[in-house]
Amino acid sequence: MTGLVALTGATGFIGRHLLATLTARGYRVRVLLRRPVEVPPGAASAVVGDLTRPINMAAALSDVDAVVHSAGLAHAMSGTPEDDYRTLNTEATARLAQAAERAKVRRFVFLSSIRAQTGASAPGLVTEADEPRPTDPYGRSKREAELALAATGLDWAALRPVLVYGAGAKGNLEALLRLARSPYPLPLGGLRARRSLISLDSLAEAVDTLLKAPEPLRAPFIAADPDPLTLPEMIAALRQGLSRRPGLLPMPEPLLGLACRVTGRGEVFERVAGGLVARSDGLVRLGWQPPMTTREGLARLVQG
Repeated sequence: MTGLVALTGATGFIGRHLLATLTARGYRVRVLLRRPVEVPPGAASAVVGDLTRPINMAAALSDVDAVVHSAGLAHAMSGTPEDDYRTLNTEATARLAQAAERAKVRRFVFLSSIRAQTGASAPGLVTEADEPRPTDPYGRSKREAELALAATGLDWAALRPVLVYGAGAKGNLEALLRLARSPYPLPLGGLRARRSLISLDSLAEAVDTLLKAPEPLRAPFIAADPDPLTLPEMIAALRQGLSRRPGLLPMPEPLLGLACRVTGRGEVFERVAGGLVARSDGLVRLGWQPPMTTREGLARLVQG
């Protein structure tokens, strides 16, 4: 079992789940906080302020064996300046890594993103052997943070999760849940592109796998459940969890695309119709096994 783990982003969508999971698995967790907040029982806390201008970092990382860095500026469709992504995702990660190196931390696990490697969709299978080609400010900021880690002497690992689903999900997953819960048939049955997802539980299992790996890592790791689904299959799984029939109409994809563009939803259609299938070769080699299939996870998500 690893020693003391310092966790950032513990109040966020992923960080909250990591805190609960790591604590439940017997890890001693020290939460690095921007300001004093209530911390769940079983975890210690240290106030470090803004990670772009940290305070008290030496004390916060004292006796820490590993850092799990999940804090950062989440992806948004538009409206966020590139400089903000660079400041909060790249520069803050670099400063934390430098402090961790000074504190002789054994391992640094960074929550990066599949967008550090590819765009919102990809024509073929995405693997860790592919050359990273981020296409937006968010993806570039995550990739630059990975490069900053590689420039240190730390033993680091960058997790590149695909779209993460779980309780409290926002953005595309929140929109998908609204569609599945609607009482109406949906004209989405003709969409055939597959997309990889990963559950919060599978992602926590991946973090645990990286923390426990005995050998040096210093590499990025794609995190994706092994069973990519089409959008109709996702909705069918969600509605199965609600004890409902799929309710999907097979409208041809070109016709659906035209309808979306005419109604001003062309961008939404491009996101929905595009596929992104990724494979987690590195994690699998380390023994990672997702605790459930994507269909099972989506069904459970709407059951409570």
